[in-house]
Amino acid sequence: MCARVLVAEDDEKQAEVLRLYLESEGHSVVLAPDGRAALDEARRTPPDLLVLDVMMPQVDGLDVCRILRAESDVAVLMLTARATEDDLLLGLDLGADDYLTKPYSPRELMARVRTLLRRTAARREPPDTALRAGGLRLDPVRHEVSVDGRPVDTTPGEFQLLEVLIRQPGRVFTRRQLLELTRGDDRFVSTRIIDVHVLNLRKKLEADPQHPVYLRTVFGVGYKLTAADGA
Repeated sequence: MCARVLVAEDDEKQAEVLRLYLESEGHSVVLAPDGRAALDEARRTPPDLLVLDVMMPQVDGLDVCRILRAESDVAVLMLTARATEDDLLLGLDLGADDYLTKPYSPRELMARVRTLLRRTAARREPPDTALRAGGLRLDPVRHEVSVDGRPVDTTPGEFQLLEVLIRQPGRVFTRRQLLELTRGDDRFVSTRIIDVHVLNLRKKLEADPQHPVYLRTVFGVGYKLTAADGA
């Protein structure tokens, strides 16, 4: 996982060591020699991770963390020579994601960096809102339908009907129930429209529309949706 890392460290030698280790794992590194420079750089081009020394000129690391946390959700790993519990808690209360006391092992530092980047990536990953039945997938948030990975275009009416069915796979709905759930209390619309939607959806979803495996007819009652294996 390659990331853009901002290292805020006033000790030039230590900053260079951090840069070398981070770049050895493929990360892009920007150095800031003081707190003011770190704030300016983070605002100009937000990093994926901020490695932040507490004791710095201009603006100290605690203030940098407090200010940036109010503006963004950038992951922050704080470095400090202070090792008291109060100091550690203060940094975490201000919004730091992790804390490492000096002197530290570069290997431990890189392990913390990897953990933070994985956690940040997972936090930013949009939730999976899709509904599934076998190879059929419907995402109500993204308004997407696919079958066995193949995108399927649907009309608004077809999408609404399919969403009702896939939310309760295996349940048999009458045409009147499906009409009410998709169109509301519209007495001027015939239940025949449900048959039309089902016919069109079968053409789009089924390998053999004459022998559907997803949209099944329950004779004398209505329709139900099943997984392709018939479950």
